[in-house]
Amino acid sequence: MTVIRQDDFIQSIADALQYISYYHPLDFIQALDRAYQKEQNPAAKDALAQLLINSRMCAEGHRPICQDTGIVTVFLKIGMDVHWDSTLSVADMVNEGVRLAYSNPDNVLRASILKDPAGKRINTGDNTPAVVHTELVLGNTVDVTVAAKGGGSEAKSKFVMLNPSDSIVDWVLKTVPTMGAGWCPPGILGIGIGGTAEKAMLLAKQACMESIDIQDLIAKGPSNALEELRLELYEKVNALGIGAQGLGGLTTVLDIKVLDYPTHAANKPVALIPNCAATRHAHFVLDGSGAVALTPPRLQDWPEITWDAATTARRVNLDTVTADDIKTWRPGETLLLSGTMLTGRDAAHKRMVELFARGEPLPEGVDFTNKFIYYVGPVDPVRDEVVGPAGPTTATRMDKFTEAMLSNTGLLGMIGKSERGPEAIAAIKKHQAVYLMAVGGAAYLVSKAIRKARIVAFADLGMEAIHEFVVEDMPVTVAVDSLGSSIHHTAPLIWQKKIGKIPVVEAD
Repeated sequence: MTVIRQDDFIQSIADALQYISYYHPLDFIQALDRAYQKEQNPAAKDALAQLLINSRMCAEGHRPICQDTGIVTVFLKIGMDVHWDSTLSVADMVNEGVRLAYSNPDNVLRASILKDPAGKRINTGDNTPAVVHTELVLGNTVDVTVAAKGGGSEAKSKFVMLNPSDSIVDWVLKTVPTMGAGWCPPGILGIGIGGTAEKAMLLAKQACMESIDIQDLIAKGPSNALEELRLELYEKVNALGIGAQGLGGLTTVLDIKVLDYPTHAANKPVALIPNCAATRHAHFVLDGSGAVALTPPRLQDWPEITWDAATTARRVNLDTVTADDIKTWRPGETLLLSGTMLTGRDAAHKRMVELFARGEPLPEGVDFTNKFIYYVGPVDPVRDEVVGPAGPTTATRMDKFTEAMLSNTGLLGMIGKSERGPEAIAAIKKHQAVYLMAVGGAAYLVSKAIRKARIVAFADLGMEAIHEFVVEDMPVTVAVDSLGSSIHHTAPLIWQKKIGKIPVVEAD
């Protein structure tokens, strides 16, 4: 009989979460490098370069790949011959490991989990509780898969109950373009087929944890229907031309992973869950000999990427930029921002719009006149950092606030990740503002451009408080110009046409 000690299990969960916060899986890095080497769209290639440089920096500096350090999901296969030497339940031990990992003073991770999700939405402060899936199996070990899933990619999860005769390929190709770029492509699409509704979703999530091996499958050829499906979807999803960060290009997915389960004759449940450019997961087995010892990867396995936007980018002084200046910016153009900006995301926007509705002023120290707002919830700093990793959050969540912000504040523009929806684009065009896109998944790299940081309002919101940042040469791409033209609308169509494997349907 194997005895698993409480402290060993807790420490193993904590160590694994720290490990995956700054080490990408090597198979992911290799696949991302392949995508970078073959990419032909300069904007997408720049985004891939930033992701690869950020990954190496995080591996060297032991700081989070992305500011969204995720909701923890743990899959456990517990051998029925295992005995626990513990005063806590298995779920409580997992949560203690999460608490220990996310409060590690050497690498503080962002607490993103809110209790009372349908009500007051109060941050738990330590990223607990985790989502734990437990299976009892034959054997005398505990098999553990730990993942930290970002909210942007999780928000794009899809489910459908198809008719038995319906095409899974057709549904996926129709669905992926509706997901936009908020899941930070390129990444992995996990697909679950069969079982019941909840089983299909669980299969899709588990599929995201599998190793990237699509190139090996292409080389050897398919040996069953699921492998045929993977290859067809890999080719056709990439042929959509969505590309890195939705900027248009050759690689939208690095792999398609599919798991299935027997289902009712009347049903065909299909779930799709994307894993983003901050893919984070680890697998280990506890056998009673102590806590897990995860082996650090070799830094020489990371590609040496050089990227310098200064030679082609337009430099912008945020402290002197005017409304007339931004009218000259065009979609796809790279800017290097220097000067002062304010931050704000969901909770801060909600409070500000409520103040506008009541005719009340913004808090002292919050003045958006001729300024930019950055949609970000940064990680707390450690050691001599000004701020922790501070990459952008999904901009579409702020769409419903955009008109109120532009009409009440004198704001010139916004910075976030992914596309904007019709409501926000209409407001941007009406007010002749702009929307700039930073690379999602390059949070540590972005943070190095931030020279000063302080909280100026709503400190009780934690990572959602309004900060003032002073930045130097922060790289962004013009995503929506003052005329309302969006690169996320135009570029994928251009690249879908260039790839030429899927008919392009032009919007009316």
